[in-house]
Amino acid sequence: MSEQTFSDIISGFIKGWIFALQEYWLLTAESFKNLFLRPFYISDTIIQADLIGVGSLPIVILTGFFTGAVMSLQLASTLSQYGQISRTGQLVSLSLVRELGPVLTALMISGRNASGMASELGSMVVTEQVDAMRALGTDPVKKLVTPRLIATTVMTFFLTIISDVCGLLGGYVYAVMALGLNGTHYWSSAYEALGFDDLNQGLIKPIFFGMIVATVGCFFGMKARGGTQGVGRATTQSVVVASVFIIVMDFIISSVLKKFSGLSAGI
Repeated sequence: MSEQTFSDIISGFIKGWIFALQEYWLLTAESFKNLFLRPFYISDTIIQADLIGVGSLPIVILTGFFTGAVMSLQLASTLSQYGQISRTGQLVSLSLVRELGPVLTALMISGRNASGMASELGSMVVTEQVDAMRALGTDPVKKLVTPRLIATTVMTFFLTIISDVCGLLGGYVYAVMALGLNGTHYWSSAYEALGFDDLNQGLIKPIFFGMIVATVGCFFGMKARGGTQGVGRATTQSVVVASVFIIVMDFIISSVLKKFSGLSAGI
Protein backbone atom coordinates (compact mmCIF):
# COMPACT_ATOMS: atom_id res chain seq x y z
CA MET A 1 0.00 0.00 0.00
CA SER A 2 2.80 2.40 0.91
CA GLU A 3 4.66 1.56 -2.32
CA GLN A 4 1.52 2.24 -4.34
CA THR A 5 1.00 5.53 -2.54
CA PHE A 6 4.61 6.54 -3.15
CA SER A 7 4.36 5.68 -6.85
CA ASP A 8 1.13 7.67 -7.07
CA ILE A 9 2.86 10.67 -5.53
CA ILE A 10 5.77 10.46 -7.96
CA SER A 11 3.40 9.95 -10.89
CA GLY A 12 1.26 12.90 -9.83
CA PHE A 13 4.35 15.09 -9.42
CA ILE A 14 5.65 14.24 -12.89
CA LYS A 15 2.23 14.72 -14.48
CA GLY A 16 1.87 18.07 -12.73
CA TRP A 17 5.18 19.32 -14.10
CA ILE A 18 4.41 18.06 -17.60
CA PHE A 19 1.02 19.75 -17.53
CA ALA A 20 2.57 22.99 -16.24
CA LEU A 21 5.22 22.86 -18.97
CA GLN A 22 2.51 22.37 -21.57
CA GLU A 23 0.59 25.37 -20.26
CA TYR A 24 3.77 27.43 -20.24
CA TRP A 25 4.50 26.71 -23.90
CA LEU A 26 0.89 27.43 -24.87
CA LEU A 27 1.05 30.80 -23.09
CA THR A 28 4.40 31.56 -24.71
CA ALA A 29 3.12 30.64 -28.18
CA GLU A 30 0.01 32.77 -27.71
CA SER A 31 2.03 35.77 -26.53
CA PHE A 32 4.32 35.49 -29.58
CA LYS A 33 1.33 35.16 -31.89
CA ASN A 34 -0.11 38.36 -30.45
CA LEU A 35 2.99 40.26 -31.58
CA PHE A 36 1.49 40.40 -35.07
CA LEU A 37 -2.17 41.00 -34.16
CA ARG A 38 -3.95 44.25 -33.43
CA PRO A 39 -4.29 46.11 -31.10
CA PHE A 40 -0.61 46.50 -30.25
CA TYR A 41 -0.87 48.31 -26.84
CA ILE A 42 2.17 50.45 -27.58
CA SER A 43 1.65 52.67 -24.52
CA ASP A 44 1.61 49.63 -22.22
CA THR A 45 4.81 48.38 -23.81
CA ILE A 46 6.54 51.74 -23.28
CA ILE A 47 5.43 51.83 -19.64
CA GLN A 48 6.77 48.32 -19.05
CA ALA A 49 10.02 49.19 -20.81
CA ASP A 50 10.47 52.13 -18.46
CA LEU A 51 9.69 50.04 -15.38
CA ILE A 52 11.90 47.15 -16.43
CA GLY A 53 14.75 48.98 -18.14
CA VAL A 54 15.16 52.20 -16.17
CA GLY A 55 14.15 50.51 -12.91
CA SER A 56 16.79 47.82 -13.33
CA LEU A 57 19.54 50.20 -14.42
CA PRO A 58 21.12 50.91 -10.98
CA ILE A 59 21.43 47.27 -9.98
CA VAL A 60 22.75 46.29 -13.42
CA ILE A 61 25.40 49.04 -13.32
CA LEU A 62 26.55 48.09 -9.81
CA THR A 63 26.60 44.38 -10.60
CA GLY A 64 28.51 44.87 -13.83
CA PHE A 65 31.07 47.27 -12.36
CA PHE A 66 31.98 45.19 -9.33
CA THR A 67 31.93 41.96 -11.32
CA GLY A 68 34.58 43.41 -13.62
CA ALA A 69 36.59 44.68 -10.66
CA VAL A 70 36.48 41.29 -8.92
CA MET A 71 37.46 39.50 -12.13
CA SER A 72 40.40 41.84 -12.59
CA LEU A 73 41.47 41.19 -9.01
CA GLN A 74 41.23 37.40 -9.24
CA LEU A 75 42.69 37.06 -12.73
CA ALA A 76 45.64 39.31 -11.93
CA SER A 77 46.70 37.13 -9.00
CA THR A 78 46.75 34.08 -11.29
CA LEU A 79 48.29 35.75 -14.33
CA SER A 80 51.09 37.29 -12.25
CA GLN A 81 52.40 33.78 -11.55
CA TYR A 82 53.05 33.35 -15.28
CA GLY A 83 54.21 36.89 -15.98
CA GLN A 84 51.07 37.61 -18.04
CA ILE A 85 49.41 40.24 -15.89
CA SER A 86 49.23 42.55 -18.91
CA ARG A 87 46.56 40.24 -20.39
CA THR A 88 44.10 41.09 -17.62
CA GLY A 89 42.00 43.29 -19.91
CA GLN A 90 41.81 40.57 -22.53
CA LEU A 91 40.48 37.93 -20.14
CA VAL A 92 38.09 40.32 -18.42
CA SER A 93 36.52 41.35 -21.73
CA LEU A 94 36.18 37.77 -22.98
CA SER A 95 34.63 36.48 -19.76
CA LEU A 96 32.24 39.39 -19.42
CA VAL A 97 31.01 39.63 -22.98
CA ARG A 98 30.62 35.91 -23.61
CA GLU A 99 29.26 34.62 -20.30
CA LEU A 100 29.15 36.66 -17.12
CA GLY A 101 27.65 39.83 -18.55
CA PRO A 102 24.56 38.27 -20.15
CA VAL A 103 23.98 35.70 -17.40
CA LEU A 104 24.39 37.98 -14.39
CA THR A 105 22.33 40.72 -16.01
CA ALA A 106 19.54 38.26 -16.77
CA LEU A 107 19.63 36.90 -13.22
CA MET A 108 19.38 40.43 -11.79
CA ILE A 109 16.48 41.24 -14.09
CA SER A 110 14.86 37.94 -13.18
CA GLY A 111 15.11 38.63 -9.46
CA ARG A 112 13.63 42.08 -9.86
CA ASN A 113 11.15 41.77 -12.72
CA ALA A 114 10.06 38.14 -12.96
CA SER A 115 8.98 38.33 -9.33
CA GLY A 116 7.33 41.69 -9.98
CA MET A 117 5.38 40.36 -12.96
CA ALA A 118 4.29 37.27 -11.04
CA SER A 119 3.10 39.28 -8.04
CA GLU A 120 1.37 41.95 -10.14
CA LEU A 121 -0.44 39.55 -12.45
CA GLY A 122 -1.12 37.13 -9.60
CA SER A 123 -2.81 39.88 -7.63
CA MET A 124 -4.94 40.73 -10.67
CA VAL A 125 -5.91 37.08 -11.04
CA VAL A 126 -6.91 36.49 -7.42
CA THR A 127 -8.87 39.76 -7.31
CA GLU A 128 -10.70 38.71 -10.52
CA GLN A 129 -9.46 41.67 -12.57
CA VAL A 130 -8.34 39.27 -15.30
CA ASP A 131 -11.80 37.72 -15.41
CA ALA A 132 -13.26 41.21 -15.73
CA MET A 133 -10.99 41.82 -18.75
CA ARG A 134 -12.29 38.68 -20.42
CA ALA A 135 -15.88 39.73 -19.68
CA LEU A 136 -15.23 43.06 -21.39
CA GLY A 137 -13.81 41.33 -24.46
CA THR A 138 -10.14 42.09 -23.80
CA ASP A 139 -7.57 39.33 -24.27
CA PRO A 140 -5.55 39.23 -21.00
CA VAL A 141 -2.57 37.60 -22.67
CA LYS A 142 -2.36 40.30 -25.33
CA LYS A 143 -2.98 43.11 -22.85
CA LEU A 144 -0.77 41.90 -19.99
CA VAL A 145 1.75 39.37 -21.28
CA THR A 146 2.77 40.51 -24.76
CA PRO A 147 3.80 44.09 -23.76
CA ARG A 148 5.93 42.65 -20.94
CA LEU A 149 7.49 40.17 -23.34
CA ILE A 150 8.49 42.88 -25.81
CA ALA A 151 9.72 45.27 -23.12
CA THR A 152 11.73 42.68 -21.21
CA THR A 153 13.41 41.27 -24.31
CA VAL A 154 14.44 44.68 -25.65
CA MET A 155 15.54 46.03 -22.27
CA THR A 156 17.54 42.92 -21.39
CA PHE A 157 19.48 43.32 -24.63
CA PHE A 158 20.46 46.92 -23.90
CA LEU A 159 21.00 46.38 -20.18
CA THR A 160 23.45 43.59 -21.00
CA ILE A 161 25.47 45.97 -23.17
CA ILE A 162 25.50 48.52 -20.35
CA SER A 163 26.54 45.82 -17.88
CA ASP A 164 29.42 44.73 -20.13
CA VAL A 165 30.68 48.30 -20.46
CA CYS A 166 30.45 48.86 -16.71
CA GLY A 167 32.23 45.56 -16.09
CA LEU A 168 35.08 46.56 -18.37
CA LEU A 169 35.21 49.91 -16.61
CA GLY A 170 35.37 48.21 -13.20
CA GLY A 171 38.21 45.98 -14.40
CA TYR A 172 39.97 49.05 -15.78
CA VAL A 173 39.71 50.97 -12.50
CA TYR A 174 41.18 48.11 -10.50
CA ALA A 175 43.85 47.29 -13.09
CA VAL A 176 45.08 50.89 -13.25
CA MET A 177 44.74 51.92 -9.61
CA ALA A 178 45.70 48.68 -7.85
CA LEU A 179 47.84 46.81 -10.39
CA GLY A 180 49.50 49.80 -12.02
CA LEU A 181 48.73 48.65 -15.56
CA ASN A 182 48.68 51.05 -18.47
CA GLY A 183 45.10 52.12 -19.15
CA THR A 184 45.56 52.40 -22.91
CA HIS A 185 47.01 48.90 -23.09
CA TYR A 186 44.10 47.56 -21.01
CA TRP A 187 41.48 48.92 -23.40
CA SER A 188 43.38 47.96 -26.54
CA SER A 189 43.89 44.37 -25.36
CA ALA A 190 40.25 44.15 -24.27
CA TYR A 191 39.09 45.37 -27.68
CA GLU A 192 41.45 43.21 -29.72
CA ALA A 193 40.50 40.06 -27.78
CA LEU A 194 36.87 40.24 -28.87
CA GLY A 195 35.99 38.55 -32.14
CA PHE A 196 32.77 38.16 -34.06
CA ASP A 197 31.87 34.89 -32.31
CA ASP A 198 32.34 36.50 -28.88
CA LEU A 199 30.08 39.43 -29.73
CA ASN A 200 27.62 37.06 -31.35
CA GLN A 201 27.25 35.07 -28.14
CA GLY A 202 27.08 38.16 -25.98
CA LEU A 203 24.28 39.73 -28.03
CA ILE A 204 22.18 36.65 -28.81
CA LYS A 205 21.92 35.35 -25.27
CA PRO A 206 20.16 38.42 -23.79
CA ILE A 207 17.34 38.07 -26.33
CA PHE A 208 16.53 34.55 -25.18
CA PHE A 209 17.09 35.42 -21.52
CA GLY A 210 14.65 38.33 -21.76
CA MET A 211 12.02 36.06 -23.28
CA ILE A 212 12.50 33.57 -20.45
CA VAL A 213 12.19 36.20 -17.73
CA ALA A 214 8.99 37.65 -19.20
CA THR A 215 7.22 34.40 -20.07
CA VAL A 216 8.08 32.64 -16.80
CA GLY A 217 7.10 35.62 -14.66
CA CYS A 218 3.82 36.12 -16.52
CA PHE A 219 3.05 32.38 -16.53
CA PHE A 220 3.27 32.00 -12.77
CA GLY A 221 1.38 35.24 -12.29
CA MET A 222 -1.47 34.17 -14.58
CA LYS A 223 -1.65 30.74 -12.90
CA ALA A 224 -1.63 32.05 -9.33
CA ARG A 225 -4.40 30.65 -7.14
CA GLY A 226 -5.23 30.66 -3.46
CA GLY A 227 -5.28 34.32 -2.48
CA THR A 228 -2.25 36.15 -1.13
CA GLN A 229 -0.44 32.91 -0.26
CA GLY A 230 -0.79 31.77 -3.86
CA VAL A 231 0.64 35.06 -5.07
CA GLY A 232 3.62 34.62 -2.74
CA ARG A 233 4.24 31.11 -4.03
CA ALA A 234 3.99 32.29 -7.63
CA THR A 235 6.51 35.04 -6.96
CA THR A 236 9.04 32.65 -5.46
CA GLN A 237 8.55 30.01 -8.14
CA SER A 238 8.95 32.54 -10.94
CA VAL A 239 12.39 33.63 -9.75
CA VAL A 240 13.63 30.08 -9.16
CA VAL A 241 12.35 28.66 -12.46
CA ALA A 242 13.50 31.67 -14.51
CA SER A 243 16.99 31.48 -12.99
CA VAL A 244 17.27 27.75 -13.74
CA PHE A 245 15.98 28.26 -17.29
CA ILE A 246 18.55 31.02 -17.85
CA ILE A 247 21.44 28.79 -16.78
CA VAL A 248 20.20 25.89 -18.92
CA MET A 249 19.60 28.14 -21.93
CA ASP A 250 23.07 29.64 -21.51
CA PHE A 251 24.59 26.17 -21.87
CA ILE A 252 22.41 25.33 -24.87
CA ILE A 253 23.15 28.56 -26.73
CA SER A 254 26.90 28.32 -26.01
CA SER A 255 26.97 24.73 -27.28
CA VAL A 256 25.03 25.53 -30.45
CA LEU A 257 27.04 28.65 -31.29
CA LYS A 258 30.31 26.86 -30.62
CA LYS A 259 29.28 24.09 -32.99
CA PHE A 260 28.33 26.58 -35.70
CA SER A 261 31.54 28.54 -35.23
CA GLY A 262 33.48 25.29 -35.58
CA LEU A 263 31.66 24.47 -38.80
CA SER A 264 32.28 27.92 -40.25
CA ALA A 265 35.95 27.70 -39.27
CA GLY A 266 36.20 24.33 -41.02
CA ILE A 267 34.68 25.77 -44.15
